Amino acid sequence: MKIFLPKKKQDVADKCNPSKHCVLRFAFCALFFTFYSLLFISLFCGCAGYQIGTDKLYNQEIKTVYVPMFENNAYRRNLGERLTEAVVRKIEQRTPYKVVHRKTADSILTGKLSSERQTVTLTDDYAGTRQKKVEFAVLVQWKDRRGNTLRTMSPILWNNADVDITVGSDMVAEMGHSYATASQDAIEKTADQIVDMMQTPW
Repeated sequence: MKIFLPKKKQDVADKCNPSKHCVLRFAFCALFFTFYSLLFISLFCGCAGYQIGTDKLYNQEIKTVYVPMFENNAYRRNLGERLTEAVVRKIEQRTPYKVVHRKTADSILTGKLSSERQTVTLTDDYAGTRQKKVEFAVLVQWKDRRGNTLRTMSPILWNNADVDITVGSDMVAEMGHSYATASQDAIEKTADQIVDMMQTPW
């Protein structure tokens, strides 16, 4: 015999039915899991073009670099040698590239110190110099073995385009600075910018 319960009692019976609650909870969990799985897959596929790691910042087709002595068009001696030494050291420290001889190199990094100047940036009450700025201007080219330009600051990749880098360093005599310390600081900053230039653009 079929027993019909009143509506209110039927609702109470449904609420007290544990199997029905289990089915609803399982369905909700399955829907939740499916949604976040699809979201994760879409994000993962969308980021597949990105690469992780500092080595991925640089051209993976290049393994070695030859760095000839930088030309020095400034009046002070040994600036080209000091800048070349700093660039080689920064390449070895910060990039996956190895600096080798010309015969075995995948690429060639050439540079020219086009100018060096000092400007007074701060004076005292008696027109004496309190602070100077030492500035270097460097022209750089990075090419592969076939002569193709690998990196330039221009949005258009011109084959013979120089990368123009200008770096300054403050020289404050009251803080114990001299031209030797200021010029070395400018050389280190210039070498860092040259290595930054070698990174693959985003």
